[in-house]
Amino acid sequence: MTGWAFFLAALITFLLSHAIPVRPGVRGRLIELLGRRGYFAAYSALSLLVLAWLIVAAAQAPYVEVIPPLAIFRWAPLLVMPIVCWLAVAGLSIQNPFSFGGMGRRAFDPEKPGILRTTRHPILVALMLWAVAHLLANGSLSHVILFGLFAGFSVLGMALIDRRKQRDMGMEWTRLSRNTGRLSLRAPRPWPRPWVWFVAIIIYMALLHLHAPVIGLSPLP
Repeated sequence: MTGWAFFLAALITFLLSHAIPVRPGVRGRLIELLGRRGYFAAYSALSLLVLAWLIVAAAQAPYVEVIPPLAIFRWAPLLVMPIVCWLAVAGLSIQNPFSFGGMGRRAFDPEKPGILRTTRHPILVALMLWAVAHLLANGSLSHVILFGLFAGFSVLGMALIDRRKQRDMGMEWTRLSRNTGRLSLRAPRPWPRPWVWFVAIIIYMALLHLHAPVIGLSPLP
């Protein structure tokens, strides 16, 4: 199987692998069978494998130009990825009652929301920026579908998670979220600590170094 058939098979598998295991009935039975940790470990491994397949399939699909390969667009990932890495590290380093995250030890303070003042969903915003930057740099039809899917998933995910959390938290949502935003231009308050930038830069440099040997394409313009 090659070309568009290979890409279509990977795309359908990716969508099904993210739609079926999270359905309440299926998820409950899998957790009973594998345990909570086993379920999340298996789900994460499956997601990474299918994602790798989808990326390879997109690269091997026939080239159909959608966005012109302008040199300026090749700079988009280089300029955006430091922000992506910073958002991801900042989001994972705190307790986030509204979305992904939760590795921080300090309880969430609605008077000092930190990065959540800018966005309640720093991980999803990072994913959205990553997708849009790579969509511009890889303007073929298969990559527009691939990265457009991730960008759309991020935007839709923010709305769906807000709706679910608001329903589950009730009045606590109003109290805790009053100084936060889904996606705003307000600066964090307080700013994440300097070590967040340090870790983000290390991750960025690692991604820059590994991009060519792993993906097979240099990220440098």
